[in-house]
Amino acid sequence: MNILIIEDNKDVLENTSELLELAGYSVEGAENGKIGVKKAKELLPDLIICDIMMPEMDGYDVLYYLSIDPKTSCIPFIFLTAKSDQQDFRKGMELGADDYLTKPFEEIDLLKAIERRINKSNLIKKSFTTPEEDSNSDFSLDKVDEDHDLFKNKKKKTFRAKNFIYLQYGSPIYLYYIKKGQVKTFKTNEEGKELITGLYKENEFFGYHCLLKDDEYSDSAIAVQETEVDLIPKEEFNNLIRNRREVANEFIRMLSKEVIDKEKELLNLAYNSVKKRVADGLIKYFDKYSQEYSRGLQIPREDLANIAGTSTESVIRTLSEFKKDGLISTEGKTIYIKNLDELSRYKY
Repeated sequence: MNILIIEDNKDVLENTSELLELAGYSVEGAENGKIGVKKAKELLPDLIICDIMMPEMDGYDVLYYLSIDPKTSCIPFIFLTAKSDQQDFRKGMELGADDYLTKPFEEIDLLKAIERRINKSNLIKKSFTTPEEDSNSDFSLDKVDEDHDLFKNKKKKTFRAKNFIYLQYGSPIYLYYIKKGQVKTFKTNEEGKELITGLYKENEFFGYHCLLKDDEYSDSAIAVQETEVDLIPKEEFNNLIRNRREVANEFIRMLSKEVIDKEKELLNLAYNSVKKRVADGLIKYFDKYSQEYSRGLQIPREDLANIAGTSTESVIRTLSEFKKDGLISTEGKTIYIKNLDELSRYKY
């Protein structure tokens, strides 16, 4: 069993490493949080022991960055720290830590905590392992075919353009897979203002966030154009998530990527100018729905406004300025990107 210790105190790092090596574990050390995150992603240890108070990157940040990476999100994580406040303990548990030992600690307590966490991790791995998993080790949601068990009890439905697929605050009963067409998801506030939360195209899943949380829909979904959708029953999806590790891992991977993307979008809305946000919204639309930036794409100005977090009037003015600067051209509702590099770097 391989254990990674992330600890900035050299004496504690050496003493703990020696203790675990005597107990038969293979041990790697990291002297700060940044190095610890890098080593964790390279080594993929069986368990991580981490201090909280460290320079450059503290233990909470280490746990966060590892939890959003599918490769490291399931590694058992133990905080080993001098911080003993109940609030600190609760924060660590809320972030996903598996255990929390305070310094000074009894050697036997650390060894028992490690043994408990590794045994629990092995049981979880074993419960996920099925005969089918061996033949599906290269399974990917990016290239899933209709013979997969996900689609065994599917239903098919076609939605006309601008028809709702599900509504915000409704109860989820299906996982959705787009066979043909385009879908957007959006939140609506009390004043009726919209913010687009996702753009989806052919061969993509949507609607799984609330199924995984077992909660009501946090946004609405609508067909952008006529769209054919496979409806996968909630019970079928939950059964596969529980019993097929490769399926669970793929949805974890998708969720982790979306968390990172959403953080970037929030920073974009908080700190970037309207012109920069509109430029990023244009690029996002083309990345999702067009193979070539020079090919025209019909983008509703209202949608651009809802992505950029501004008014439709501001979007129209900004597009006019982009056109004058030679970054785009337009024909009616169709937009062509003429200078992708300059548009990508646009700040003001």
